[in-house]
Amino acid sequence: MANKPELDRTVVAQNRKARHNYFIEETFEAGLALTGTEVKSLRGGRSTIAESYVTEEGGEAWLVNANIPIYASGNRNNHEPRRARKLLLHRGQINKLIGAIQREGRTVVPLQVYFNPRGRAKIEIALATGKQAHDKRQSIKDRDWQRQRARMMSTRR
Repeated sequence: MANKPELDRTVVAQNRKARHNYFIEETFEAGLALTGTEVKSLRGGRSTIAESYVTEEGGEAWLVNANIPIYASGNRNNHEPRRARKLLLHRGQINKLIGAIQREGRTVVPLQVYFNPRGRAKIEIALATGKQAHDKRQSIKDRDWQRQRARMMSTRR
C-alpha cells in the first residue's frame, strides 16, 4: 500500500526506533481486536509499542508484547496489559506477511497506533529488514547532513 497522508489521525503510540533499526519496505494498515477497557486506556495515550512485534499463529497475525496499561476506572473485568492482540487484515495481506517472514527472513514491526476519523483503533505495521551497525551509522550521517544543509540554506536567505 502507498503511504497515506496523516490527516485526521490521533496518534496514541509510536515506535520511534523502528525507522532507525530497520529498512522499511512496505507499510500496512490493520485493525486491532480490542476490549472496551483497552480502547479507553488507549485514548488516555500511555501505551507503548517499542518492544512489540507481529507474529503468525494459526494463519492469523498477532501483535505481541504491546503494552496497553490497565484502565484506572476499570473493574475486575479489566484487560491483561501485555496480552497478544489479533490484527485484522485481509487474507491476501496476511499471506504476504507470513510468506515474507518465513521465506525471506523479514520482520514485521509496528510503527504507530492511532485512531482514524471514525474513531476506530488502527495500527500501522511495516514489512522490514534489519539494519547492520554500519547502515545505522550511515543514516545518522545522512540525517545530520540534511539538518546542517537546511541550516546553511536558511542562513543564506
